[in-house]
Amino acid sequence: MGSNGLVNLTQMNSGQNGIVTEIRGGFGMMERLNALGIITGKRISKISSMVGRGPVTIELDRVQIAIGFNMAKRILVEIGKRQ
Repeated sequence: MGSNGLVNLTQMNSGQNGIVTEIRGGFGMMERLNALGIITGKRISKISSMVGRGPVTIELDRVQIAIGFNMAKRILVEIGKRQ
């Protein structure tokens, strides 16, 4: 875990949840994530990930979404934070 309590989605364990605190990406990636409902302040849970650099499955608003590894590592989450 990072020194300020933030980890990216690829570093989370399956079953962990937290609040999206930062998204590091360009305009296109921000638009794509916004369309999926992944925005700062949103609570998400990591469901699973593939071994290596495969897709990461998350749940938000009772919907499961698979996103690519490179996109997932740009989404920073504060683990266990309550809204």
